[in-house]
Amino acid sequence: MTRKDGLLALLVVVVWGLNFVVIKVGLHNMPPLMLAGLRFVLVAFPALLFVARPKVPLRLLLGYGLTISFGQFAFLFSAIKFGMPTGLASLVLQAQAFFTILLGAATFGERLQLKQVLGITLAVFGVLVLAESSLNGQNVTVLGFMLTLAAAFSWACGNIFNKKIMQHSSRPAVMSLVVWSALIPVVPFLVASLIFDGPALMVQSLVQIDITTVLSLIYLAFVATIIGYGIWGTLLGRYETWRVAPLSLLVPVVGMASAALLLDETLNGLQLLGAALIMAGLYINIFGFRLGPSVAAR
Repeated sequence: MTRKDGLLALLVVVVWGLNFVVIKVGLHNMPPLMLAGLRFVLVAFPALLFVARPKVPLRLLLGYGLTISFGQFAFLFSAIKFGMPTGLASLVLQAQAFFTILLGAATFGERLQLKQVLGITLAVFGVLVLAESSLNGQNVTVLGFMLTLAAAFSWACGNIFNKKIMQHSSRPAVMSLVVWSALIPVVPFLVASLIFDGPALMVQSLVQIDITTVLSLIYLAFVATIIGYGIWGTLLGRYETWRVAPLSLLVPVVGMASAALLLDETLNGLQLLGAALIMAGLYINIFGFRLGPSVAAR
């Protein structure tokens, strides 16, 4: 990977890591489902006027949009609203990697490797440690923790739909899939907000919207989604997966560091242990017990 592309990859990692802090800031003056719905409105418009519709079956596009967009962010935004620390949210969300492996085995008959079994086992222990911290009321709410796991599972379901889409005869461009699938969760988000928040709160959040919320929406829609996924998709198309994908391990590192610096979030010893176990599980899942990609892979 060239130095320029390496810096671009790290830029995306930082953007995605800061994403969790931005969500927290945006939720100060707007309910979570409303914020998420407006985010996808901005992702879709006006970009879909310039991006061709992906030529994939509607059922797959609907499945992708309702899981990786609606399900993931409905649960994630609500989790942060209901007390899940943003730093830990960025880490627990990475459980999607393990859910994806298990769903892939069930859906496509993929066989689990030993490193994946060990990585999943280690990460499960980490999740249980964080769950114990949650049950003891140590800065983590049970509801927020469970909603974050639900977000990770929804992301994993979206990954399965994504794989089915990519197996289609006409594989869509990354940005085509991102932009057009953003249309799908808009109505579900607004309907859900209408049900859970009520029309009065929805109207109030729009009338009293401030510059902080506007900037949060711009960041979430244009920086984290359109620019972030655009660069990441380009890098995945240009290089081998093993060169790019492992860099996503740095996202929760940036997420926890930025939450500590910008939101004064702190982790106790038990939470640090759980976080370390999950990170170790993620690492083993990708690299096994090696210190990095093998020489042969280079």
